[in-house]
Amino acid sequence: MAESIDLSRVSFIVMREMRRPVMALITVYAVSILGMVFIPGHEVDGKPQYLSVFHAFYFMTYTATTTGFGEIPFEFNDAQRLWAMACLYVSVITWFYAIGSIVRLFQNPFFVRAVEERKFSRQVLRISEPYFIICGFGDTGSVLARGLSDYGVPAVFIDGDEDRIRALTLRDYRVPMPGLCADASVPKHLLEAGIRRRNCQAIVAITNNEEINLKISALARLLNPSIRIITLSKVDVFEETLANLGGEVHIVDPFKMFAKVLVTTMTHPSFYPLNNWLVRAPRVRLSDAIKPPFGKWIVCGYGRMGHEINHALVKQGMKTVVIDPHDCSEEEGIDSYIVGRSTAKTLAQAGIENAVGILAGTDDDGHNLGILLNARKLNGNLFTLVRQNRHENRIAFEASQIDMIMQPTLVTARRVLFLLVAPLLKPFFQHLLKDEPGRKEDMEKVVQQLEKKIGRRQPHLITVDVVKERCSAVTACLEEGEQVLLGDLLKHPDNFNRKLDLIAFVVKSGEVISVLPPDDYRIKIGDQILFCGTGASRRLLNATLNNEYNLFYVRNGVHLPKGYFMRWYAQRQNRPVA
Repeated sequence: MAESIDLSRVSFIVMREMRRPVMALITVYAVSILGMVFIPGHEVDGKPQYLSVFHAFYFMTYTATTTGFGEIPFEFNDAQRLWAMACLYVSVITWFYAIGSIVRLFQNPFFVRAVEERKFSRQVLRISEPYFIICGFGDTGSVLARGLSDYGVPAVFIDGDEDRIRALTLRDYRVPMPGLCADASVPKHLLEAGIRRRNCQAIVAITNNEEINLKISALARLLNPSIRIITLSKVDVFEETLANLGGEVHIVDPFKMFAKVLVTTMTHPSFYPLNNWLVRAPRVRLSDAIKPPFGKWIVCGYGRMGHEINHALVKQGMKTVVIDPHDCSEEEGIDSYIVGRSTAKTLAQAGIENAVGILAGTDDDGHNLGILLNARKLNGNLFTLVRQNRHENRIAFEASQIDMIMQPTLVTARRVLFLLVAPLLKPFFQHLLKDEPGRKEDMEKVVQQLEKKIGRRQPHLITVDVVKERCSAVTACLEEGEQVLLGDLLKHPDNFNRKLDLIAFVVKSGEVISVLPPDDYRIKIGDQILFCGTGASRRLLNATLNNEYNLFYVRNGVHLPKGYFMRWYAQRQNRPVA
């Protein structure tokens, strides 16, 4: 439907812009051809010769383009030559007029927009596998696109900045990533992105305008009531509206998320490196446990991040001192609040010598690094938490040896990536982080297994949907009444006694979720399984899921006979061929 509308728009603009030039060309050609047909030529046997319509049209074709093949099919007289000269000048001028109109047509912004939208719609229609719609290609969208590409998941992007879409087309992604420069809050553009297609799995609204994100989310729910919605929002009022949209809606607030991460890391030191390791953060090792200390904290900058971090620390019973240039309202209920910039003087006034940690959370990277330097001069044992606002300042932050760096765009992109490629990771962490006996030991056990099986190789989160389209061999086996155990899928398809470098994190069967399921779990059609492993193990697992011979081997330890004769011989011997 969207493609036909775009085609109609393109045709309409072409006809509107080229109507006069085409009519002028038709008129000039018609008059010229008629003149050549009716003007008598040289007499032969007393009868004047006349050009046929075909020869007149042929003559005008090469004359108007100034090619000049001569006088055919016979030599012209002076009257015909005079008419030919007039036709030549008029037709050349008309062609210049038509060519100028064509140039103006290709420069027409409405025509260019219509062509781009039609091209975008055709690119979307060519995507046959599951994909996502991403509204916004800023820093967050750029990081997200790279992550999706690494996982081999296509996406389509809509952004109002032409330079950003042009940058998208220059990237070397492994999968199709078409982009459209348009307003994502216009329903037509969401339809062009295929929001109603069956293989469109989710829509992500991560533009810089939260009102637009809210509008996109509401439109998405109306256009496709069953689609998953992931949206960026840092305003409580908008979050309340988003929560009432119905269906599956995920609200991503990077500052609230990081505040939870900070508090969680205080009691679960392995959580922060595990979380960063799973998203393939550079130079992160599972053994690098980090534990922010309990005690007095200095919060520099009381914006959105400072507010969330301070609230989380106070909730844990810790004392905080806030430093900010703006006055604080009494409703905030902050015990210690210093009005001013975070200089050495205000840091000393806040009692930094007795503090255990400091947050430099302003929206200026230079100011944050300056706070860090001043704080370290006054107290070299501080735990440092610094906000990085711009990605291009990464080298300076890495050289500063900061304990925890919070980059809002990176936090948002990683959270969205988890929700898209590994939605079961959320219940996995919820299980490990519950305040129950044995959960810390479970996390340590998971970390040890990951170090043993994957080590320093890149981790791959693998979500397997046990359906015919994704697991043809497994579903065929289950439909025949056979059983497939989870442990069977973890075996190497070339060596029955060897296991793949995979760990099963979660199994979701209907509404029942099992975290760290046992190997004897019986797989059922419709199950969703989350694995973590290496890239090689991912390919071998996919081969087992979709190859009946590999699946038979990992279940029985012997090879299924291949070919008609070998099957007949095995049945005759009443045993499989080893």
